[in-house]
Amino acid sequence: MIRVLVADDHPIVRGGIVALLAAADDIEVVGEASDGLEAVALAATLAPDVILMDLRMPGLDGDAATARILSTAPDARVVILTTYETDASILTAIEAGASGYLLKAAPQDEILAGVRSVARGEVALAPSIAAMLVKRVARPAITLSPRETEVLALVAQGNSNPAIAKKLFLGEATVKTHLLHVFEKLEVGDRTRAVTRAMELGLL
Repeated sequence: MIRVLVADDHPIVRGGIVALLAAADDIEVVGEASDGLEAVALAATLAPDVILMDLRMPGLDGDAATARILSTAPDARVVILTTYETDASILTAIEAGASGYLLKAAPQDEILAGVRSVARGEVALAPSIAAMLVKRVARPAITLSPRETEVLALVAQGNSNPAIAKKLFLGEATVKTHLLHVFEKLEVGDRTRAVTRAMELGLL
């Protein structure tokens, strides 16, 4: 039997997950947690084979709870089960040590298969998540030239093109060209998104 701990702060959602798992002949739900702190405590007490962890919970998020559990029980296997599938959420969870990342909207068979895979020591990723990670890994690293970084930093401070040109002793057309290159590299269409995207990538 695969012993599973379910952590989700929504009672109805948690109940649905528990019912799904309990209906499987080879899975036993040994505990339920309503937040990240409770998940950490129950994981230490129950030593489940797999922990199904929601990502967004009060007190302690799923990724932080995962990291805390693995710091004391490195062999524990955590599967993030969530509605979130943004790049940042996925990478944060995987960096925390999660062995799987599944979506609540996935077919029930996919969730059960994921639990079984992780219990066997494998990694379980929803197909859309796997595709996103492959795309991210395949994407070449984005770099800005020192001048492009300088121009974008001044944009972030609220400077207009004329003001940037004056501060950097450049022509306005040159500033505009630098920004167009930045937009192209970051795959954005405006100044605000360029700044936020650069911050997301750690370029600013």
